[in-house]
Amino acid sequence: MQKTTERFLRYLKIERNSSEFTIKSYREDLEILIEYFQDTRGEVPTPGELTPQDLRTYVAALHQAQYAKTTVARKLASLRSFFRFAQREGLCDSNPAKPLRNPRRERKLPHFLTTSEIGKLLVAPDAKDPMGARDRAIFETLYSAGLRVSELVGINLDDLDLEDGLVRVRGKGKRERLAPLGKFAVKAIRAWMRQRVVADKQRPGDKGDPLFLNKYGKRLTTRSVGRLLEKYLKLTGLDTRTSPHTLRHSFATHLLNGGADIRSVQELLGHKSLVTTQIYTHISTAGLRKAYDQAHPRAKKSM
Repeated sequence: MQKTTERFLRYLKIERNSSEFTIKSYREDLEILIEYFQDTRGEVPTPGELTPQDLRTYVAALHQAQYAKTTVARKLASLRSFFRFAQREGLCDSNPAKPLRNPRRERKLPHFLTTSEIGKLLVAPDAKDPMGARDRAIFETLYSAGLRVSELVGINLDDLDLEDGLVRVRGKGKRERLAPLGKFAVKAIRAWMRQRVVADKQRPGDKGDPLFLNKYGKRLTTRSVGRLLEKYLKLTGLDTRTSPHTLRHSFATHLLNGGADIRSVQELLGHKSLVTTQIYTHISTAGLRKAYDQAHPRAKKSM
């Protein structure tokens, strides 16, 4: 087992050109597996001797040792890769890690802002100042269209159709979609574009003609958007857990709370799978439950 591990790690380094960090992670995962069998059996089976049941017992031991579910899932991924290599090398007939399922991950409810908190953030930037006008347009666009911050900074001028209130965005997997812009977002973008003309004269060559520029006339980065949001969170006293993605979470939550159907929200968010969108229904349901418990005379569990 130890010799196969070393061969596998050399394979990762030479043939797969894996990073040192990746190789270190694989080594640690396999060393824990070897140590487990040394402690429980007094010897380490060869890759060809291990069965799915052996590995299930090992995974159960990881859970008993209170490893996080994400850590267990990563270790399982390491085992699948290792035994796939061993099978390819003729050291085992099948991959005993293949039938093992990852532990179900607990999905945390995303943080979002209330409508009043969103309103407070959106009016925080000074629209009379060029950078303030830009910042207000950024927040309005993120919230109005439910964009990822990477989609926002990737917007070019020719992606905009302000007359119809639409913007073309490029999402994950280079999938394009049309996202709606509300009247407040359109107004904020127009105000920024009037100020943007001054900065645009100094803008170096860029791929496309970016809508949002920094003070040097270059395309704004996702990190810059995060930093400017931090500034306004301090200014307004809003929850410091808030990130640019929080505005996207807030967009989805407010739509569902307002009666939008989940399929429409899925399309608006650009989610490939409905499963990803369904987490927002939990937030809406939690809000309804809280309102019910507070308002209904027979909602209390203890009378």
